[in-house]
Amino acid sequence: MFWELIATVFAGIGGAGIALFLRKISKQTAPKWLVPAFAGVAMLGFQVQGEYDWYEHQTSLLPEGVVVVKSVQEETVFRPWSYAFPQTMRFMAADVANSAKNKIDPNLILVDLYFFERRHVAKRVPQIIDCVQGARTDFLQSFSASSESEANITQEWHQLDEDDLLLKTLCNQV
Repeated sequence: MFWELIATVFAGIGGAGIALFLRKISKQTAPKWLVPAFAGVAMLGFQVQGEYDWYEHQTSLLPEGVVVVKSVQEETVFRPWSYAFPQTMRFMAADVANSAKNKIDPNLILVDLYFFERRHVAKRVPQIIDCVQGARTDFLQSFSASSESEANITQEWHQLDEDDLLLKTLCNQV
């Protein structure tokens, strides 16, 4: 974030430099207010460009075998352009290449999910996916792969949609 601030300041200096150049070639007839206006527009433009390029940049850095399974686009009042062009501010990726089937119950798959959010550190959350039930739960050390319903009462399962990309990707891949 520090480097982004530095880059924004330099974008402002560049915008002001362009306005100063325009004033010079116009023999100082261009209005003085162009300098701060160009600086502000350059800084705002740099920030907007950074917001829109963040998702593509982050997904390009993902290693092979890590698949984006969900992305969240947002629209906000203080970014009025986002109503016309929504921004992807968060996404979830699954480490499909390193996922593993449970040896006792092959319908259960252990996978690491990575949660990315703009200006936040990525979070890794191990999950268990049940391909038959179409559900997921957090991986706990006390997890029981037994098919008895009593053993899984302590697990909090979250139902997934049939067309959920996480479910499709894992259950068809592994």
